[in-house]
Amino acid sequence: MNIIDIQKELECNSYPGRGIILGRSVSGSDAVIAYWIMGRSANSRNRVFTETEDGIQTEAFDPSKLEDPSLIIYHPVRVVGEKTIVTNGDQTDTIRDALVEGHCYRHALLKREFEPDSPNFTPRISGVVEKNGDYKLSILKSKNNDPSVCLRYFFEYTNPTAGEGHFISTYMGDGNPLPSFEGEPKMIALEGDIDTFGNMLWNALNDENKVSLFVRYINLESGAFESRIYNKNV
Repeated sequence: MNIIDIQKELECNSYPGRGIILGRSVSGSDAVIAYWIMGRSANSRNRVFTETEDGIQTEAFDPSKLEDPSLIIYHPVRVVGEKTIVTNGDQTDTIRDALVEGHCYRHALLKREFEPDSPNFTPRISGVVEKNGDYKLSILKSKNNDPSVCLRYFFEYTNPTAGEGHFISTYMGDGNPLPSFEGEPKMIALEGDIDTFGNMLWNALNDENKVSLFVRYINLESGAFESRIYNKNV
């Protein structure tokens, strides 16, 4: 698999939608997590990331303008024991509950499918990062926008290479309906510290459509972490 330049990938795509990056820092000492949201509607754009006790949540920037919260208000990141979950919807809680009960993330996601937002049927993308830096990614999507068929794909990465990661998003680009992500997660190069990486991602995302970005580096030896939140609405 070719390693792509994530900066160019995002700069050339006005609407990848929501995206997850998991990988390992150039130094090899940290697990790397990034998650962003974008929006075309006023309701989707009226959001910010805020910190919670175990991760982050989406909130309405202006509560008076909040319309339907069902698919836009959720916890994208939650920590359960020594695992970090990151997803684009309320399946974060489904995975969390399964892990607490002693099951795996696959067990949780077999109960879920793509979002019911016809005609897009937005894929649910999810990731889990282990204490040692191994990580998993998945995508649940319709078959060619057929809501009667849910395709579930799972990808697992052990002993990640320093300076490399994988990227998955909800969409391939803009459109009506929005075209779902296709293929395996894309292998990308990871460069710089948390601020260099975070600033690059934030600047590469389409300025009109980007809403929020979360980046976390987790030290694999100590478990200590640093996080950054970028919100267009401030």
